[in-house]
Amino acid sequence: MVELEPITPSEAKDLYLAQREGEVSEETLQSHHYRLKSFVSWLDDMDVRNMNSLTSRHIHKFRLFRKEEKDINKVTVRTQLSTIRVFVKFLESIDAVEQGLSEKILVPKMEGNENVRDRLLSSEQADNLLEYLRRYEYASRTHAMLEVLWSTGCRMGGLHSLDLGDFNREERSLAFRHRPSKGTRLKNKHAGERLVALPNDVADVLSDYIEVNRNEVEDDHGRSPLFTTSGNRMGKSQIRSLIYSATRPCQYGEECPHSRDPDECEANSYKDASKCPSSVSPHDIRRGGLTHLLKEGMPKEVVSDRANVEEGVLDKHYNKMTEQEKMEQRRDHLDNL
Repeated sequence: MVELEPITPSEAKDLYLAQREGEVSEETLQSHHYRLKSFVSWLDDMDVRNMNSLTSRHIHKFRLFRKEEKDINKVTVRTQLSTIRVFVKFLESIDAVEQGLSEKILVPKMEGNENVRDRLLSSEQADNLLEYLRRYEYASRTHAMLEVLWSTGCRMGGLHSLDLGDFNREERSLAFRHRPSKGTRLKNKHAGERLVALPNDVADVLSDYIEVNRNEVEDDHGRSPLFTTSGNRMGKSQIRSLIYSATRPCQYGEECPHSRDPDECEANSYKDASKCPSSVSPHDIRRGGLTHLLKEGMPKEVVSDRANVEEGVLDKHYNKMTEQEKMEQRRDHLDNL
């Protein structure tokens, strides 16, 4: 029998994350950090100071604890337990927990499309939001970012990676490049690199943003970011907060769909904007933008290349057309035969 070596939950988490660094994207590593942070905190509350004493019963109790929390759905519980299982598998490899413990972790199974998220920015919402920005905040940083997100369907990591030189005014295009040694990454690394054509009006907005509102700064790697703060490249958390804030209906001239008093609403500040039930994340805009392209009849293979997503994944996670809309789209193809 292998003798276990003592290690605290916090030290174990740090070792695991250090081992995964370079193997997974920065976004995935950050997600694992947050999922394990709550697990480690719970172990501390349970007075588990040494991972050698971790058992499957502890993990089962944590699962019950998470299920009892508000606003935690089955998908979230499954995702967290899947991460914990990988974490425990790593701990087995360094003799920190008993061998075979990871195999005892029961991860909830998903049925049908339970693990498919449906939240998105609809075409109507996008039209209203962009129309407001074009009229009242033309060529602002917020306007330029939302035009790029909606028209390209890029990931937040892709938006964050853009440099000034990646925008070609003459060709009206954006180049997405993987530059890990210089501070930015694409989810699919070099396989995610691509040139994306921009609609003329979006290219015009970007040009005007660069001329009028972009800060002339360099990031920590001496690069010239496309989207900037007063002194650096705009960070991912800043991008996420800005998108949540800008997509609150009350921010772009709409009546609150939740009948809330703006002065008393819990989401009425920039930092709490994500608490608005109608605000959306950058990924929700990607989901909505790709659904819009498919509804407009753009071929799947073109959308797939444009957004760097496999067609199977596109169908499962991004094509949010209703059955009626899919039927009408097929009818249009029949009429053109």
